[in-house]
Amino acid sequence: MPKRRVAAKAVSRHRSSAPSQETKAARLARELKEARELQAATAEVLRVISISPHDVQPVFDTIAENAARICQGQFAFVLRFDNELLHFGACHGLTPEGLELFRRWYPRPAGEDTAAGRAILRRAVVQIADVLADPAYGPLDVVQTVNYRGILAVPMLRDGDPIGAIAVPRAQVGSFPTSQTELLQTFARQAVIAIENARLFEAEQQRKRELSESLEQQTATADVLRVISSSPQTLDPVFEAMLEKAVRICGAGFGNLWLREGDDFRIAAIHGAPREYRDYLRREPIARSTIALDHVVKTKQVYQVADAKSVPTLSDKLRIATIELAGTRTLLGVPLLKDEEVIGVIVIYRQEVRPFTDKQIELLTNFAAQAVIAIENARLLNELRESLQQQTRCAQSHQPLDLRSAQRA
Repeated sequence: MPKRRVAAKAVSRHRSSAPSQETKAARLARELKEARELQAATAEVLRVISISPHDVQPVFDTIAENAARICQGQFAFVLRFDNELLHFGACHGLTPEGLELFRRWYPRPAGEDTAAGRAILRRAVVQIADVLADPAYGPLDVVQTVNYRGILAVPMLRDGDPIGAIAVPRAQVGSFPTSQTELLQTFARQAVIAIENARLFEAEQQRKRELSESLEQQTATADVLRVISSSPQTLDPVFEAMLEKAVRICGAGFGNLWLREGDDFRIAAIHGAPREYRDYLRREPIARSTIALDHVVKTKQVYQVADAKSVPTLSDKLRIATIELAGTRTLLGVPLLKDEEVIGVIVIYRQEVRPFTDKQIELLTNFAAQAVIAIENARLLNELRESLQQQTRCAQSHQPLDLRSAQRA
């Protein structure tokens, strides 16, 4: 074959292969760029996790932002799942109007009418190539407002159980690339890590709070016992110390201690009450036929009212004054029991609707038991003192007679 023809063929092959080589180089460059983007995105989420161990919201926000950008979505969102309902977690890419419409959808059950719901129920990646062509897809008002067609959703799984989902809707019809699906799955795993970190952090903080509360309650109990031992014959310091600590530790607004006298109760101590209410109790120190006190006497049990305004006051003047003059909403009454009889009641009040916890009820019950001890100690000491005084009086009255008898003898 002539050399010219061979050379021509070689040039021709070189020219035909050039576009192929350029296409491969461009593809490799694009894949490298995508890989770096994915690495940067996952690293960013991990960085946020490390600086926000107690708060998942920044993590969710970062995941939504990166998912929408890298997956080229109209927007991206993160949902939490509590075994019954899907809850809004975070969203990126929507207008305020679109976001408001989207938020109104939640909380809602996880169902086949949404991609996120399907991912939760199936515990698997779900893609809907065209939501308008899917008869089971539900949120068409959101679709029309935000204008998306395809959607990709991945579940967030902890030990195989769904705890949430990440989804990316986009304007194009069709499937998402494998790289984007894998990215969303990585984000889902990172979200689970963030949720677990926050759960463990909160559990640790709760343990510390409980330990702190327990120590505070033990200290308060010891302080009251100290006051009882230092004031064995006087109840006022005991009652004041008891109410002060009960109000402070239980997060109440104020408190009263009532002592029973027959069918009536008299106010024995007040702490922290508003001036108008305190003045009322000074004018009306005796309480008769009150709802709360009567209930405690009859049941000998703790009495709590979550919202005093929701309970009929009838002709209970004390209840009316407590609501109107002191602004009471939540109240807790604990009986002072001696030999299974109610001898008094400690009542603490809040000026907002916020029921007292079991630990707070337990603390007030302990204080009530201490109050009974203090009352009994004071009674016994006073009886002993009166007995000694009586003996002294008797001895003094008999002494002159004995002296006169001795002189006659």
